[in-house]
Amino acid sequence: MAALELVEGILRWKNRKWVPPTFNEYGLTKWFWMVQYSQNLKIGKYVDVGAFTYMNALYGIELEDFVQIGSHCSIYSISTIDGRKGKVVIRKNARIGSHCVVMPEVTIGENSIIGAFSFIDKNIPANVIAFGVPTKISRRLTDEEVNSMLKAIEEVEKANN
Repeated sequence: MAALELVEGILRWKNRKWVPPTFNEYGLTKWFWMVQYSQNLKIGKYVDVGAFTYMNALYGIELEDFVQIGSHCSIYSISTIDGRKGKVVIRKNARIGSHCVVMPEVTIGENSIIGAFSFIDKNIPANVIAFGVPTKISRRLTDEEVNSMLKAIEEVEKANN
């Protein structure tokens, strides 16, 4: 997996060579995150998933390009508590802080940032900062913030084409 570094206040990919994850017989990657029903996980390029994250992809999980997920997160496409089930989609360049829980049928919008320890049970629109239990939108990202995030992506894409 590619590592991130902070350059001029922007998170940038340090190692531009990205290799998709492989799963052992227990659904575990060499980076110590786990997926049940990995055949239902669609993962884009340059996705960074933190250690000890768990995903249940029975009804589908899609992680688009450049998604970042912190350590110790749980992402569920099915809930055994209320029976809710459905695909989880995390759009391009979304960032999820450590220890978050994402419930079934949730879409997290492009470029959105979710604070650590949040419980996400509703859709989050693009270009916002949200956090809490339950998650609430704190504010919209400024055009400058979004452009800075997109510039970092463009640099990686140019370097790899």
